[in-house]
Amino acid sequence: MTNNLDTKVIGKLAEILDKNNLTEIEYEDEGCRISLSRAVQGAVATIAAPLPVPPPAPAVPLSAAPVAQLAAPAAAAGEDYANDPNAIKSPMVGVVYLSADPNSPNYVKPGDSVKEGDIVCLIEAMKTFNPVKAHKSGTVSKILVEGGDPVEYGQPLVVIE
Repeated sequence: MTNNLDTKVIGKLAEILDKNNLTEIEYEDEGCRISLSRAVQGAVATIAAPLPVPPPAPAVPLSAAPVAQLAAPAAAAGEDYANDPNAIKSPMVGVVYLSADPNSPNYVKPGDSVKEGDIVCLIEAMKTFNPVKAHKSGTVSKILVEGGDPVEYGQPLVVIE
C-alpha cells in the first residue's frame, strides 16, 4: 500500500507526543490513520489501511479539550489507584465524560450504589463514545477524573468499594 504522507505531519505528531509526555497519539485524515506510541526508548510510527466508516455517535458533545492538555487524575495527593482492584480503569486513550451531555446529571457520584454493568462514564476516542461499565457491584467511593479530561489507557477513573 502506498500513501502520500506529508512527513511534517508525522514529525508534528512526534513532537506533540514528546512535548506532552504522552504514551500514544493517533491521527486520521482521509482514511489514512497514523498511530504513534512511545516505547521506553522512543516512538514508533505505524500507518494503517483505510478504516471503515463508524456508525454515528450518540448525541454527546465533542471534545473541546485538546490532547495536549493532559491532566493528572483528581486523586488526593499520595493516593495511587493504579493497582487497586476496586478502581475502574480506562480501557483506551481518549477524553472522559461523566454524563451523556452537559445538561444531564453525571452517571455516578460518590456515595451512589452501582451494579455490575452499570455505566459510570463515557470515553470519546476518534469521535466514538464508548461506555465504561462497573466491573462489580458496590458503592462509588471516589471519582478520580473530571469531565473533559484526557485519559490514558489503564488510568484509574472511578473507585467502587
